[in-house]
Amino acid sequence: MKKWTILLLTALLLLQTACSDTPRLSVEELTERSELQVEENLDQQEDFPAERPEFTEPIQEEKSETKEEIEAEDPPVEAEKNEEPSVEPITPPTVQQPITQEPIQPIEPEPPLQEENTEQPPEQRPVTQKEIRAVWFSYFEFQTMLQGKTEHAFTKNISAAFDNVTAMGLNTVIVQVRPYADAIYPSEYFPWSYLAAGVEGEAPGFDPLKIMVREAHNRGLQIEAWINPYRIRNTNYNKELSSGNVVHSYLKTGDAIEYGGGIYFDPASKKAQKLITDGVREIVENYGVDGIHFDDYFYPTTDEAFDKDSYAAYKESGGKLSLADWRRQNVNELVLAVYQTIHQADDTLRFGISPQGNLENNYNKQFIDVALWLSQPGYVDYICPQIYFGFENETSPYKETVKAWNSLIRLSSVDLLIGLAPYKVGVEDTWAGEGKNEWKQNSDLLSRMVETAREEESYEGFVLFRYDSVFLPSTSVQSQMNKEMNNLKEVLK
Repeated sequence: MKKWTILLLTALLLLQTACSDTPRLSVEELTERSELQVEENLDQQEDFPAERPEFTEPIQEEKSETKEEIEAEDPPVEAEKNEEPSVEPITPPTVQQPITQEPIQPIEPEPPLQEENTEQPPEQRPVTQKEIRAVWFSYFEFQTMLQGKTEHAFTKNISAAFDNVTAMGLNTVIVQVRPYADAIYPSEYFPWSYLAAGVEGEAPGFDPLKIMVREAHNRGLQIEAWINPYRIRNTNYNKELSSGNVVHSYLKTGDAIEYGGGIYFDPASKKAQKLITDGVREIVENYGVDGIHFDDYFYPTTDEAFDKDSYAAYKESGGKLSLADWRRQNVNELVLAVYQTIHQADDTLRFGISPQGNLENNYNKQFIDVALWLSQPGYVDYICPQIYFGFENETSPYKETVKAWNSLIRLSSVDLLIGLAPYKVGVEDTWAGEGKNEWKQNSDLLSRMVETAREEESYEGFVLFRYDSVFLPSTSVQSQMNKEMNNLKEVLK
């Protein structure tokens, strides 16, 4: 093409020279001048590539944006290695590559996204999304929220309470549904609780547990049903049993025991164990709860007279265990049966127990073998010791007690939750020794306790005792409670 262009220009110059007064040039000179003109024109074209539509910048930008959009939805392995996406639009050869490659991989968006997300959690364990942040709703709360209320009034009360819980940054509620061998739901095994209509055995005309499960889940809260397995009556609640209460027959057969002004199921009774377990099955099969929760009420006394008849029968049958070991075995049998019942119904549910924070008391006074539960599978999914001690508590300082509990856990399947005591905020801690004023003089104890617990390997969350203490404190501690809660919220962000 260049050759023909030179010949054409030479001919034109010859014609121009012939028709003008300018000096005539030789053919060689005309050819040389034509070649120079062609080179100049080519140089000028290379300086302005934008005039060539097939390489205009808008086309490159459109292709690079498409690539970025595809990578955002389905980042390829290469994109993770190269974290400078702005480089690719500048290099033309790479612009067309994603057009043929990216559509091939649209069905694999999840692995890169998951890998990218796992790099975000803070160094402290656990991550915010996983930490259980719970509060207990005891029967004391239901005395005001539920007792004697209409369905509309109770729904309004519990909805407002759950709104407070979510606003605080908590994600779990543990509601006491069977405080005294009764139920705040229609049960085949236990009478209606006095907490419902005001009188044991009288139905309120609605199902409080159904409402609570619905309202909790509507707010993204998990909800666990809290049960007291053995307690039927005590000095705090000693009203007469309703006429239809199954406990009447249990007292006659020795499967329930009257002691110290109270009534308790005999932990050694297989009949009582089955009743308790059947009651658990009823809840997990009929309600969408996320777990079952026991607290720290097991054997009510260390007195040998409490269950002397049952122990005598055990010994007569050839039993070799001491009274203390036999009692611990009885509790272990119930815990094992409840765990199996829950996981047979739904293996995604959780079963947890909240014993006292004092390990010695648990073993020798409550007769529960916590170390066994935390070292052998099939007993609990989590343990939630009530570590209601300050950092300066002389007998059981908080940090050391948390570490002691964490050290007992031998199973990766068992989590450690910490029961915390906001009810102590602003008041003297009578049994704390030199640390008795710690709860009065500080307003960041709960936040520090959470941060301290997060250092432990098995830690997965905390539970606050209880709702009224946090959200309806007495006026004398209102100001300090507000400071405590504000500080706690800071570490929950």
